Amino acid sequence: MKTITSRDNPGVKRLHGLATSARDRRALGQTLLDGAHLVEAALDAGWTLRELVVSDHGLASAEVASLLDRCATLPVTHLTDALFAHVSPVDAPSGLLAVIDLPDPPSAPAFDESLLVLDGVQDAGNLGTILRTAAAAGLSDVLLTPGCAQAWAPRVLRAGMGGHFRLRIHEHVDVAQALRDYRNPILATGLGAGARALYDFDLRDPVAWLFGAEGRGVSPEVAALATGTVVIPMPGAVESLNVAAAAAVCLFEQVRQRRGTA
Repeated sequence: MKTITSRDNPGVKRLHGLATSARDRRALGQTLLDGAHLVEAALDAGWTLRELVVSDHGLASAEVASLLDRCATLPVTHLTDALFAHVSPVDAPSGLLAVIDLPDPPSAPAFDESLLVLDGVQDAGNLGTILRTAAAAGLSDVLLTPGCAQAWAPRVLRAGMGGHFRLRIHEHVDVAQALRDYRNPILATGLGAGARALYDFDLRDPVAWLFGAEGRGVSPEVAALATGTVVIPMPGAVESLNVAAAAAVCLFEQVRQRRGTA
């Protein structure tokens, strides 16, 4: 285990860059996992870790100690709590970080199963939560338009809580091209003429779900691909749902309808 105490150390500067800069992550081809739960999820999914970083606080944790034992062959860097906070990508440092390689872009098959399209979702917490929900609902592919947050940013990974490792995440996608040969319904949430309540749709067969950015919703270009518009019934006195909540409602209504049909 190597101990570092200076912010001027090149290794510390590298970690800080991975935590804070999308440009650095792209240049280095790496990103950070924050927290014991996320590190364990990566290991359980067979993901390769490159390095562990632990704080004084982390060394006192039995959970972290167990993961260090599990990763006995990996290089480990020890930082003081203050220095760890400097390189941590979150406001409440967990005491454990792992460095992983950014994955290669997945192949883009001719999609024929249910999938999720996210158009311009920029909030890291929302994006990570939606990815976790998609994995929990049994989807395999999520398509992100160029306006979305970086899927493998540390804060998105933290919110995803391991969902990333169970999905094929396609970034910077031309959605019209990707769905050109899709033969199943393409559904967007929205209002207007022709919109129908979610629970009136037959969702037992595959569906491509379209969800848009916080505030503005699905862009006109992506919305034009929809073959149907879904309204989530809301008897309460609120105008709309958070995009992550809306995605969860829709995906798990499909899960409910498909029970017993597989």
